[in-house]
This record gives sequence, structure tokens and C-alpha cells, in this order.
Amino acid sequence: MIALHIVVAIDSLKGSLTSLEAGEAIRSGILRVYPDAQVNVLPLADGGEGTVEALTLGMGGELQRVNVTGPLGESIAAQYGIIPAKKTAILEMAAAAGITLVPKEQRNPLYTTTYGVGEMLRDAIGKGCRHFIIGIGGSATNDGGLGMLQALGYKLLDAHGAPVPYGARGLEKLAIIDDADVLPELRECTFRIACDVTNPLCGPQGCSAVFGPQKGAALDDITRMDGWLQHYAELACAQYPHANPQAPGTGAAGGLGFAFLTFTNATLESGIQIVLTETKLEEQIAKADWVITGEGQLDGQTVMGKAPIGVAKIARKHDKPVIAFAGCVTPDARLCNEQGIAAFFPILRQVTTLAEAMDPHNARQNMTDTVEQVFRLLQIQSAR
Repeated sequence: MIALHIVVAIDSLKGSLTSLEAGEAIRSGILRVYPDAQVNVLPLADGGEGTVEALTLGMGGELQRVNVTGPLGESIAAQYGIIPAKKTAILEMAAAAGITLVPKEQRNPLYTTTYGVGEMLRDAIGKGCRHFIIGIGGSATNDGGLGMLQALGYKLLDAHGAPVPYGARGLEKLAIIDDADVLPELRECTFRIACDVTNPLCGPQGCSAVFGPQKGAALDDITRMDGWLQHYAELACAQYPHANPQAPGTGAAGGLGFAFLTFTNATLESGIQIVLTETKLEEQIAKADWVITGEGQLDGQTVMGKAPIGVAKIARKHDKPVIAFAGCVTPDARLCNEQGIAAFFPILRQVTTLAEAMDPHNARQNMTDTVEQVFRLLQIQSAR
């Protein structure tokens, strides 16, 4: 009898299990029923939290830690990944400038900086990386990427030739963009930016108006920051004709999308598509008998381009059945059935507190036990 070939590609259960930990728990449940099954666990993420660990470990890379400037100007330890064979670094801007790094009472994009993001890039470049995959979700900043550019060697100066300060307030004083001392290796580098935000840099749908409030911006600050970003874009367009502040995604991460597109050799791409391509998931799915996916919570938002639906679309293309497991599901999760997920199952097995449910040991056990029972049912069905 030919052994089953099963592909497992599940997103992290945030705060509980990483993508690979959840995948290994699923593998354990399957092997209880089909000891001879070939179960391939592949990392899955959508470009947001967990992408660095999922891609780096899933592709045989190495995790790095480096001390950088945090969003408030303090020194913090940031983690990123390197795939040495591909001279590729995998980063999340949130590791250096994420909103979760800033206490709620201190959130104010006038002062938060992306300088640490540039320091992470410098560190990776110094270690031989020339290709970058970067998730830019979850930012605490609205500085248009000024801090990152400063760390890469751009001189961003006021009318008197002095460096502008950190944060969006630096945009107010910006008068000169000088690229004479930019890190020379930067011209050799390519950047694939995981970005599912389509907002432009400025205007009613720009980063200040749409995302400023959640980063702690006051109403009058939003109006001022939008004007400063417009001025920044005008300076950039005068010097770099390809700059386009209206391009979709330029407003991502407080204008960091604009900085990447204007000042580096970058493309903005769907986060889940980058991950699916880099892990060669489609090649594995094409050979599979079953495909397993999921995430922490399956709901109506899952069908809006999140990782499990990316997996389901590939499986549907190859006519492969998909089962999903999740920490919990909501009533509108049934929309997932219309997008190629044949059936989905919550893994909670008894009434419990949220803390107990999210405990990694409990989550791992619940996942394994639930998967085992589902595959016992499949075994009975296949025997008929």
C-alpha cells in the first residue's frame, strides 16, 4: 500500500504556537493514525508577525540578533534571519519599530523612528546579504522611512544643513536629501516588501489619516504630518523622477513603503505570495493526497487574502482536499468552505480560560488530539 503524502502548512497560533510548532503537533496526530504517512511540514506566514521565524527555519536559515535603535530611540535587541546560500535576509520592520515595542501611553508618531530598521539592514549587508524579504506590518511610525534612510547613509538635512530629528517631526524640517554617502552596497541589493496595504502616502487614504490615530497621533498632528509627507514627496520627486507618492502601498508602515520604492531597488508584493513562492509550497501540494492548513482564529477575515486561503487556492488548482484547524472559529468562518477549505475544526476540547487555551503545552496537545480524531474518521471512510 502506498503511504499517504500529506502537506501541512499552518499559520502561527499567535501567542501560543509558531507555524512550525503547530505543524509538528499536526504531524504527531496524523502519525498516530497513519504511522507510515509522509508528512511534510512547511512554514506559513502572511508577511506579518512570525514571518521571520517561519521562513528562516523552514528554509534552513539562521536566526540573528542585533542591537538596534528602538522606536523611541532606546537600544533594543532585534531578530532577523539569514539564508546564507541565497545571500538573503528576512526581516520584519516591527522587530525594530513595531507598535508593540511602545507602551500605549508613550505612542506618538511625531517621535517614533524607523532608524533601527536601517540598522538591521546594515547588519545583514555587512554579513553578505544582497537580497531582502521584509514584512512591514505593525509599525509604530509615521516618519516616511526617514530614520531607515538615515541609518543607510542618506543625509536628511534641514535648511541650515543640520540633520533632521527622529520621527515625523523630522519631516517638518526636511529641506535637503543628500545621497552622496549612502552605503555603497545598497545599489547591489534587492528588496521584496511584503505589503498587503494599498494606501497612498498622502491624502484622505494616506498613512497619516488612516493609521495615525492607532499610533497615538492627535487630530491636528494628523493634518500636519500629511502636509509634511507631501513636502517630503515633492523633494523626493524632484531628485528621483520615478518616485510616486500615489502608488498603492506607499503609505504602508507610515510611509516606509514610499521610502523603499523611491530609494532602494524594491517591489511591493503580497506577503502570503512571497512566502508561498519562497517555500515552493505548490510543488509539494501538487504531490500531496491531503493538505492541512489553519491559523489561530478562522473567521470572515480569513478569506480576505490571509495565509490559509492562499494555501487553499493552490490546493484547489491541483484538485487536492484541504482541512483546516484553528484555535477557535467564528460563525462566518463558513465562508472558508467557499474558498476551497473542505472542512475546518476548532481544537478546543473542553471549557477553559483563554490563558489555559493559549498555553503552548495545552495548545500543542489539543492540536494533536483533534487531528488524530479527524484522521481516524478519514481512515474509516477510506476503508469503505
